[in-house]
Amino acid sequence: MPLGRRRPLARAAVVGGGAYMVGKHAANKSAQKQDQAYQDGQQDAAQQQAPPQYAQPAPAAAPAAAPAGGGMAEELAKLKSLFDSGALTADEYAAAKQSVIQGG
Repeated sequence: MPLGRRRPLARAAVVGGGAYMVGKHAANKSAQKQDQAYQDGQQDAAQQQAPPQYAQPAPAAAPAAAPAGGGMAEELAKLKSLFDSGALTADEYAAAKQSVIQGG
């Protein structure tokens, strides 16, 4: 076999081997990305299946007793500000308002 004929075959083997390695590397990267996406999906599914964590409601503030000399308008304003801040529920606000109105 002449020496000139071996080089093209050797060159083809090197090029083919390099192409094989590049293709294998790309396939490994793709598989890693798919595995990561699968793991992320599993974590999302696990989080969705977990029971929701609800915050404990803050204890409702008891309506303050009417101070001596305080006007009914002041008491209603205090109750309204507590209701607006979320410290009182609508039912608590209505009951406290009713007691201020009947007591005053």
